Amino acid sequence: MCGIVGIYLKTTKFEIDLGRMLSGMLNNMESRGPDSAGFAIYKNSNKDEYKYSLCINDLDFNKFKNDISNKIKNFTLSQHSDHVIVKTTEIPKKFIKIINKEFRDVSLVGYGRSIEIFKQVGNPKDIVKKFNLESFSGTHGIGHTRMATESAITTDGSHPYSTGEDECLVHNGSLSNHNNLRRELKKKGNTFNSENDTEVAAGYVSNSLSNNNSLKDTLMSGLKDLDGFYTFITGTRNGFAVVRDEIACKPAVIAETNNYVAIASEFQAMAHLPDVNNAKIFEPEPGVVYSWGN
Repeated sequence: MCGIVGIYLKTTKFEIDLGRMLSGMLNNMESRGPDSAGFAIYKNSNKDEYKYSLCINDLDFNKFKNDISNKIKNFTLSQHSDHVIVKTTEIPKKFIKIINKEFRDVSLVGYGRSIEIFKQVGNPKDIVKKFNLESFSGTHGIGHTRMATESAITTDGSHPYSTGEDECLVHNGSLSNHNNLRRELKKKGNTFNSENDTEVAAGYVSNSLSNNNSLKDTLMSGLKDLDGFYTFITGTRNGFAVVRDEIACKPAVIAETNNYVAIASEFQAMAHLPDVNNAKIFEPEPGVVYSWGN
């Protein structure tokens, strides 16, 4: 049992409040996932710049700043607890190679032109405070609270999973064929940093999108290729989508107004949102992809 949440803003009215809105959603999903939590925030940014979300773990921030300045030029850093956002024009292929080779104790959490990802082990309410989520602004966000069942309680085992540029995925459920899929995706060039089944689902999505398939078509194909019980929220630069497997035993509820659409495992996660009592509230149908902004 895990908790998944997401909010997509249809207008700019609440962009400055996105972090506060998402904070309340994650806090209210604490009971569904006390082991770890994480979130992805999307915001408009410099189109010529990439943002790399890194967990530096126990590495001293100033040491990391000094060491990385010897490897790349023209960058800025912002620190959020044990996570760092590096903004640079350095392309992903080169930057990721530097991180993997020169910074073995640093984990790449995600990258893209608009996404920032933060995740850590611990109580969701503590993690929300740790990263000061309430201070974030943006266009849409996705979050997760985890009750570990498939793999170890580590940062690498936490959601969201990001396996492609400006892409991420959160998951409530369990996949039964993730080991076979992992082997198939490795043959296609995918790499994995955990034994978590959700990372395989994220890799499946990013692999399909890299072949110019749409997000909707990718998730529809996943209904045939991903065996198990699940509800996914998948984020991209432009928006997000939600899908439940055809059995639909994992709960989800959607609340949609003129200003936003919110998704959560339980309605209580959305009870604090503005004008939610006047929202269109419904459960996503089994085997149907719902998408906004994509």
